[in-house]
Amino acid sequence: MPPLMAVKPTPEYSEGSIRVLKGLEPVKQRPGMYTRTDSPLHVIQEVLDNAADEALAGHGKKIKVTLHLDGSVSIEDDGRGIPFGLHPEENAPVIELVFTRLHAGGKFDKGKGGAYSFSGGLHGVGVSVTNALATRLQATTYREGMVAHLVFSGGDVIEPLVARKAGEGDRKSGTTVRVWPDGKYFETLALPMAQLAHLLRSKAVLMPGVTVTLVNEKAKETQTWVFKGGLRDYLTQTLSGELVIPVFEGDGFCDAQNDTFADGEGASWCVAFTEDGQPVRESYVNLIPTSAGGTHESGLRDGLFMAVKSFIELHSLLPKGVKLLPEDVFARANYVLSAKVLDPQFQGQIKERLNSRDAVRLVSGFVRPSLELWLNQHVEYGKKLAELAIKAAQSRQKAGQKVEKRKGSGVAVLPGKLTDCESRDLAHNEVFLVEGDSAGGSAKMGRDKESQAILPLRGKVLNTWEVERDRLFANTEIHDISVAIGVDPHGPNDSPDMSGLRYGKVCILSDADVDGSHIQVLLLALFFRHFPKLIEAGHVYVARPPLFRVDAPARGKKPASKAYALDEGELTAILDKLRKEGVREGVWSISRFKGLGEMNAEQLWDTTLNPDTRRLLPVQLGTMNFLETESLITKLMGKGEAAARRELMELHGDAVEVDI
Repeated sequence: MPPLMAVKPTPEYSEGSIRVLKGLEPVKQRPGMYTRTDSPLHVIQEVLDNAADEALAGHGKKIKVTLHLDGSVSIEDDGRGIPFGLHPEENAPVIELVFTRLHAGGKFDKGKGGAYSFSGGLHGVGVSVTNALATRLQATTYREGMVAHLVFSGGDVIEPLVARKAGEGDRKSGTTVRVWPDGKYFETLALPMAQLAHLLRSKAVLMPGVTVTLVNEKAKETQTWVFKGGLRDYLTQTLSGELVIPVFEGDGFCDAQNDTFADGEGASWCVAFTEDGQPVRESYVNLIPTSAGGTHESGLRDGLFMAVKSFIELHSLLPKGVKLLPEDVFARANYVLSAKVLDPQFQGQIKERLNSRDAVRLVSGFVRPSLELWLNQHVEYGKKLAELAIKAAQSRQKAGQKVEKRKGSGVAVLPGKLTDCESRDLAHNEVFLVEGDSAGGSAKMGRDKESQAILPLRGKVLNTWEVERDRLFANTEIHDISVAIGVDPHGPNDSPDMSGLRYGKVCILSDADVDGSHIQVLLLALFFRHFPKLIEAGHVYVARPPLFRVDAPARGKKPASKAYALDEGELTAILDKLRKEGVREGVWSISRFKGLGEMNAEQLWDTTLNPDTRRLLPVQLGTMNFLETESLITKLMGKGEAAARRELMELHGDAVEVDI
């Protein structure tokens, strides 16, 4: 009998195995969580945004960016200068804290007397990330007749703060930051010059009268931007197509008497409609470019659509049988939108998309009445715009009818409990597979009947992971799902007929509890095993309804309000915001939804169905390939896989949050 092999002991797992990352260590360990790593452009932008915030607050008129011969970049402004005295609680110079501590800055103080009323977000990890990912960073601040200077390397102070009296050649106030980005964190240290120039030019556009300069020492070039005409100048210079009507521009900002929004919140916009050419679409929040759009763009779209629709109805211009949708108006719109939001919530640290729900109503509330008035003052232009939108609607409907004709014969009878939508446009049609008949009833009442269909499901769906394809339709629920979607079950290597697909989005909508998660898993297993091409083509989504509702009473001029939270983390954030607003502890009430059935139609629309405010997650395979994913789901869903499941639980059980 051969001797037993010695088993190599695994390293001990104990209290000492847990490592706590301190200071700027998390940034160095996972830079991709905090910035883009393709080039240092975003870490340079963090410094630039601080200079722009000074100008936005009315304390600066010049911003200068210099690309030095040694690869470093410096940003100068004539703002107030970063304070350099000792912080009252931390006993360290404030300027040092700004560059070395995550979540330290002047933008958290949003109340009266705060340093920044409007700024590019509240993440508080901006220039500290720049500092962490730099071999060297020099910061110089000019204020109150003094000049203070200190130097960092890799986020650590290597030359402590030195302050002196300002001399004759020194600026009165302002900040200069010079950065040497660390090449080990970036794919390349070369800055994309076109993107940098576009970024600087946009700052000048959004702040009329502020001079922005770019000096390139290597190329011996200097570019300067200053726009007095603001958004209009920028848009008209950038357009490539012929104008259908003159450029429409305007702005709207709230005053102190507004009950819903803060003093100064609002937007400026410039919109041009063209029949051809590549559309120009740019949006900003507090001067931060939001390349992925967000709720402020949704507000602009909503305002434009409602104004044009109202004009068309007033003048009875819509032909019989034509239904106007927002994209018919928006398809040929070019725009530059600059929103000011007091407490902006962005998606991700690089702030590419605005997620603040109230921004839809904020922007739409100013755009719609302004455009309605303009169209009715310029009726001929209004009719031209209406004609453009109606033509787009007719083209869209014709395209939908062609698809319907090709799949017309041999279509199975749709399930009786399906509440279908009116449109046949795949780009906007969605079907919600809703847990429970009662929730299905609320969804039917709250939905947009033009583009949203509802298919209620009774109880837990069958676990179809090990069901043969030819036995699937023995189950009524699975049969109804397949017929409603319009695609037959298939395998990963099949080429199913997708021409019968009836909805562009198939959305799983279940309760925000453990049972709801179980139904999600069963449906995802069904789609992965028997409808993989739907997932591959990006048609399957999971809706995330909230778990909590917070009701706050009226306070001063502010009316009573309600807010929704997906989980405990969002609930804590909402309560913290109420405390900041001066709401007394405990006067609010917190409701936990036991299920979707407890929500009325309006709540379901606001939180889960409205495209502008809902959370809808696309289902994707991620980093695993098809076979790896199949193997993992077999361990989780297979009937004879108890041992494999036990092993998974032993390995990864401590990573699971249990909802008891």
